[in-house]
Amino acid sequence: MMNIDRSKLTPMMRQYFEIKENYMDYILFYRLGDFYEMFFDDAVRASRELEITLTARNCGLEEKAPLCGVPYHAVDGYIKKLVDKGIKIAICEQTEDPALAKGLVKREVVRIITPGTITDPEMLDEGNYNYVASLTKLENTYAIAYCDITTGVMKTTELHDPEKLIDEIIKIEPSEIVISDKHTLAPDMIKTIEAQGITLTPFMDHAFQPHAGKRIIERVLNVFSIESLGFADDSAILCASGALLAYVEETAKVPLNHFNKIDIYNHSRFMVLDKFTRRNLELVETMRTKDKKGSLLWVLDKTCTAMGARRLKAWVEEPLIDIEAIHKRLNTVEVLVDDLLLRSDLRTHLKQIYDLERLTSKLVYGSINPRDLVALKQSISVLPDIKGCIDTLEEGDFQTINEDIDSLKDIYQLIDESVVEEPPYSVKDGGVIKTDFHPEIANLRDAIANGKGWILDIESKERERTGIKTLKIGFNKVFGYYIEISKGSSKNAPEEYIRKQTLANAERYITPELKQLEETVLGAEEKIVRLEQELFAQLKQNIMVHVDRIQTTARAIASLDALLSFAECSYRYGFVKPKVNNKDTIQIKNGRHPVIERIFNETPFVPNDTLLDQKAHKFYIITGPNMAGKSTYLRQVALITLIAQIGCFVPADKAEIGVVDRIFTRVGASDDLSQGQSTFMVEMNELANILNNATSKSLIILDEIGRGTSTYDGLSIAWSVVEYLSQGSGIHAKTMFATHYHELTELEGKIDGVCNFRIAVKESRDDIIFLRKIERGGANQSFGIQVAKLAGVPEPVIERAKHILSKLEVNDINNNIQNLQGLEMEDGKAQPQTDGKVKYGDYSVSEGLYHYLSKLEVEQMTPIEAMNALYNIISQFKEK
Repeated sequence: MMNIDRSKLTPMMRQYFEIKENYMDYILFYRLGDFYEMFFDDAVRASRELEITLTARNCGLEEKAPLCGVPYHAVDGYIKKLVDKGIKIAICEQTEDPALAKGLVKREVVRIITPGTITDPEMLDEGNYNYVASLTKLENTYAIAYCDITTGVMKTTELHDPEKLIDEIIKIEPSEIVISDKHTLAPDMIKTIEAQGITLTPFMDHAFQPHAGKRIIERVLNVFSIESLGFADDSAILCASGALLAYVEETAKVPLNHFNKIDIYNHSRFMVLDKFTRRNLELVETMRTKDKKGSLLWVLDKTCTAMGARRLKAWVEEPLIDIEAIHKRLNTVEVLVDDLLLRSDLRTHLKQIYDLERLTSKLVYGSINPRDLVALKQSISVLPDIKGCIDTLEEGDFQTINEDIDSLKDIYQLIDESVVEEPPYSVKDGGVIKTDFHPEIANLRDAIANGKGWILDIESKERERTGIKTLKIGFNKVFGYYIEISKGSSKNAPEEYIRKQTLANAERYITPELKQLEETVLGAEEKIVRLEQELFAQLKQNIMVHVDRIQTTARAIASLDALLSFAECSYRYGFVKPKVNNKDTIQIKNGRHPVIERIFNETPFVPNDTLLDQKAHKFYIITGPNMAGKSTYLRQVALITLIAQIGCFVPADKAEIGVVDRIFTRVGASDDLSQGQSTFMVEMNELANILNNATSKSLIILDEIGRGTSTYDGLSIAWSVVEYLSQGSGIHAKTMFATHYHELTELEGKIDGVCNFRIAVKESRDDIIFLRKIERGGANQSFGIQVAKLAGVPEPVIERAKHILSKLEVNDINNNIQNLQGLEMEDGKAQPQTDGKVKYGDYSVSEGLYHYLSKLEVEQMTPIEAMNALYNIISQFKEK
């Protein structure tokens, strides 16, 4: 494109290239009349991506320029389609009135649109923030800053671990990440980020320098010193934040008046949730369909406003670890749960509030329309009622929320006095400003309404004054209004009449009075539209100075709405207030899975108890058949813990939650072909992440370990993991491990804190019924064939499987494991001896007898079963 001889181009195409050369990485939407047009390479690419016709236009060269275009009034849909594909767009508009232009109309790029800088609410999901982030690295410190340019929310943090940085990025879910065009990020990190579907945008390296960051932060946030915001000179977060503001300012091309705060946070302020846990617990979307329905957010979201929905999602993704902050939320929710009338009144009021955050951004970006201002006024009108509902409440967060909600009565008055109740969409259509708001508006509207009457009055007055009965007033586009007199009567025309046109049968005249009236009547509509535009612009400017107040109020409303959502959900579904503390105990009475319970709400959910601590109940080994409910139980314990730490009531009869710093999950596995990793490698990566990062304050959920390799390898790894997490110098984290390796149940009694649990199953001949109840003890079989039968596997296959199983059981791993040597436990009770004996209490017994005895469940035996067991001991293990 750049090799074109520009001297041969038409003036318009030369202007196009002058603008385009500054936006080579963008598709330039060049405004021509009622269309945005694209040329050359941009046209070829846009026509392909948008599936629109590619034509050509004379540009002064021998060959015509490729061309495609879209109507300006329908441009948003086309822009969204391109941006969704990661394509960046520059909008070029006429910046002067064509009627006043000398020569070519001046044009400039007025806005840049990238995946992270969309401002049109119609193109955004109202329930989600659309973050644009900047990422930088100084020495061994990574810093990420991110913001939603439609709400003014901006945050930043620093990390030292690349894996934790990736987890943070996955939590934030930015649409776009800005990096220095001289970045030093590792290729693997770049690849991982791009694999998440995030657009990476190189930006000038100068913007990432500390001095540049200092200047722009102080200017945009209007502060004397960055230290007042918590920034240190030469810090990585200073560089990331400064670059982000520079990029947003460059793309928006307007002052960022709605950026008034940067939240500098330590990621350890929140429970750490890595990408595996977020996926496995399905916090905000399901694993398979990526839909909100079926996720935890789907259950908890009973918000009334878009702002509240975004705040709730952020809370779900950032569980708290600060006890005081958790208690404040829980106490607020408790008041709302207990007061039905208060909850009902607040919900009624909140449903009348529009998206104040994004209305404010439209004000800043100059795209707010008359209907938006009416929506702002409507939202403000209910603020006093909301404050009235909570102004006497001091529990939890109510006092802070009430103080942050500004009634904004002056802004309400500004809009109410000036804008009609039901304005048109655009101020260009007129009819926006109230008649009595401005005297000239009143005069012009009077002229429009009564102009014809005024003409008839002049006509009647002139007939009477001149005595000419044929006198009449007419109108055409050439002369405007005129007085017409027949040829025969024209000799009686007054001297002050000015002849304008002679016809065959009549003469036409004008008078100064008629021309003045013409100017008033004919120019009224044009004048009133121009005046309304001026008054509307002034109104926007008057409201703009109060952006901070509107935003603070919007954030308080968002928090109130999210807390109210917690309360509504808790009331509807019978959740209870958990007792949250810093102890090392998780105790749940009749806990339920919040999502499964709602999806299958016609079937009663079978609740289960949980007791995890750092003593006798540190490590659950859970066995039982597939489909019986092991995974559901594991997830429900993790979700109940998480729900408590976001400050919501929990699905249980009673719960005491000792705050956990992290929740780890290793649930299932599938091949990651995009990364060239097998099922087993994915599984081991997740396991390594847990073992390398868990602490004694963590909660670990393991749903199968080692299933992706041979049975012996898998069992060996699983066995070793149990030891590492539970004994000696290991991690000692609270752990729940669901497994098909029934051999691991032998670790109860050998390792302190290891407890066996199983899913209760009722057998009836060859059939089984899942009771969904967790009970003490280990499962003595996996019921795999019975589950296959339930799943509909043909009967011949089932029968053949039974026959094969009976043959395999003769030499299965359960028998072989009894001959394993050298499994010395540092803290266990059983230790193999050199003479092949095992120390069992005060006695030395053979290994075979030891394993036989350890499997007996004496408490559940009938008398006859006990006699048979005794007979087997005597006959099989009698010393010879």
